[in-house]
Amino acid sequence: MYRFLLTPRWWGINVFVLLAIPVCIFMGSWQLSRFEDRVDTHQQQEHRAADAKAAAARPVTQLLPVDKNTSGRRASATGHYDTGHQLLVPDRQLGERTGFYVLTMLRTDGGRALPVVRGWLPGDADSKADTAKVPAPPRGEVTVTGALQASENQGTQGVQTGGGLPHGQLGMISAASLVNIVPYDVYDAWITVSDAQAPLKAVPPTAAEGSGLDLKAFQNLGYTGEWFVFAGFVLFMWFRLFRREAEAARDAALGIPPEGLATPTEPTHTGTSAKAAGTDAAAEAAGTADEAAGADAAAEATGTESPTEAAGAGVPTEAAGAEPVAEGKAEGAADAEGAADAKAPSRS
Repeated sequence: MYRFLLTPRWWGINVFVLLAIPVCIFMGSWQLSRFEDRVDTHQQQEHRAADAKAAAARPVTQLLPVDKNTSGRRASATGHYDTGHQLLVPDRQLGERTGFYVLTMLRTDGGRALPVVRGWLPGDADSKADTAKVPAPPRGEVTVTGALQASENQGTQGVQTGGGLPHGQLGMISAASLVNIVPYDVYDAWITVSDAQAPLKAVPPTAAEGSGLDLKAFQNLGYTGEWFVFAGFVLFMWFRLFRREAEAARDAALGIPPEGLATPTEPTHTGTSAKAAGTDAAAEAAGTADEAAGADAAAEATGTESPTEAAGAGVPTEAAGAEPVAEGKAEGAADAEGAADAKAPSRS
């Protein structure tokens, strides 16, 4: 019954299934491991952030470049605030409120500048009433301590990359954005201070890119489910094809014709017989008509009345036709008798 599994068609199907299912399972497991890695990284980041609050601050130069391990760590830098290059970063949220960051460049002793977010204020960066609340930065040499952050990019929440901002505003906190604004080199990092100057509010550090439970993490989880569903679908389709082929082979062994090849039913025979009977009757009628036509032609050639005309005249026509025959016989007898009388005197 299962000899169909040895056909070339089923060899191809079986090879495809044997390759597709392991591939789907492998891809699903890989996506699941990616999701688990993101969860572990997120948990490590939370623990690191908690430890960073209690750990002593380290010089910013010792923590560069910023990566997943150094992002959020407490860093310190010493220098002078450049009051001539204080910028506002608009449309930044803190909780459920929208406001703006206050960013001031800190000139370090090494000559390079470090962007420092001194705090957040609610309101509109374009409003003079709101910007008037920004306190002036401390003068003289200061030591800044806060959470170290990596430069923002186009995928960072709240970033504005379209341009067109007024003078004194910045859409993205990064060295690439600041290099055309300030006349000195800038560290590829920034600090959000832990203790903000009133009425500013401290900006909490954000998790490093790729270390949190963001949309990408849940995409990995969704891809995991898709690959496992594909594996189950391949197995389901193979079983369905196998069952259909097995049923067809069993029906063939029992002599049951496949579906779509139905045997003729009794009404079909009856209809065929009736059609044949009708054809025979038509042929018989045509033969009778031909025979009658032939008889009429023969009668016309001999000068006698045709059977068709006789049939139209009825029985009297047959009697009338018999009289000329009798008269002919009588005339013949009279002629024979006259000839005999003429020969008699010759003998005497």
